[in-house]
Amino acid sequence: MLRRRLAAALLALAALAGVQLVTGGPAFAATRTLYYDSSTAQEFVSVVDQAASLWNTKVTNVRLVKAAAGQTPNIRVYADNGWPRTYTTSLGNGRWYMGREAVNDGYYKLRIATHEFGHILGLPDNRTGLCGDLMSGSSAPVSCTNANPSTAEAAQVQRNFAAGFAPAAAPAADGAEVVYIG
Repeated sequence: MLRRRLAAALLALAALAGVQLVTGGPAFAATRTLYYDSSTAQEFVSVVDQAASLWNTKVTNVRLVKAAAGQTPNIRVYADNGWPRTYTTSLGNGRWYMGREAVNDGYYKLRIATHEFGHILGLPDNRTGLCGDLMSGSSAPVSCTNANPSTAEAAQVQRNFAAGFAPAAAPAADGAEVVYIG
């Protein structure tokens, strides 16, 4: 009797975590929903929303959804006069800044926003200088207007969220946040 209860409790916990333990059919990853708050992104709210929508067309294991009023978001987006940057606390969680410095320098707003969401989704800067690589960031020419992740970048996000839930990223030294500038 105790074993049955324990087994039932473990199966229920696994189901809540999105883990598929036993199946008669093909396994698939559940979609993880991440809520973002763009209300403090000031004049960039619509660009942030476009970037979230763009990611939603490129990956299926994770969805970026605008948080409703009063809902606690996984991601907060701000605007300021500095350079764009992201502070991640774990995969799928953190905050990022739409920095006006890059916008004033002529960088494409939608590319900036999509790039910063990429950090939250677990992608690092790669600085290839190629416009086709979203995560090349500011190493690509200012004239670059590609806001789409490459096939490899989208595939990496798919792998990052393959289990259907966001595992904690490796903690930074002393429990600090991981910071991406640009």
